[in-house]
Amino acid sequence: MAGSHHAGYAHTICEEMAASAKARGTGIARRTPEYVAQKMQEGKAVIALTQNGEWAGFCYIESWSHGEYVANSGLIVAPQFRKGGLAKQIKQKIFEQSKVLYPNAKIFGLTTGLAVMKINSDLGYEPVTYSELTQDESFWAGCKSCVNYEILVSKERKNCLCTAMLYDPTDHYKPGETSQEFKKKAKVHERLLRLKWSAFKKLFNKVKILSSLIS
Repeated sequence: MAGSHHAGYAHTICEEMAASAKARGTGIARRTPEYVAQKMQEGKAVIALTQNGEWAGFCYIESWSHGEYVANSGLIVAPQFRKGGLAKQIKQKIFEQSKVLYPNAKIFGLTTGLAVMKINSDLGYEPVTYSELTQDESFWAGCKSCVNYEILVSKERKNCLCTAMLYDPTDHYKPGETSQEFKKKAKVHERLLRLKWSAFKKLFNKVKILSSLIS
């Protein structure tokens, strides 16, 4: 787990989060180094370091609706340490810590990445509609810094480019079951993500054109 003594890595982590989102062409709710450092101090973050102290990966916990909902946010792995299973290890660790700190909370996530969807399914998450997520305004306000925020607003927070996934401690399948189901539908998920991205981008471009004509 991360602690206050890891706060010096916060700026590097935030910069890599932004750079990674830009490289993928996807949105991300930006967080400040101060916010990331606070999560470290609260014991609500996982950081991965090499033996030489080089930063390798990170993820943190956020809670909403008075602890009824929890999100494992900001999962990021440094480029040189990717494709080696580190993201899954970090996600597993932060997931377990979330259950310790918030044993009755529903744990959810929003992602545009198929790899993260697979990791989530391995832990027992299931795809859900946005209506099943927290309706806490402070959570949705965090999306304002995402480049796709206007799409979210245009869809009245019922859908966006991200796929919503949820783990309900009182009503869930076993991780093996959700993982197997995801493997069966992996190609379908991949195709749906591409179609969603294409459709929403077309809609967003039309809205931009109409707005410019009106103004």
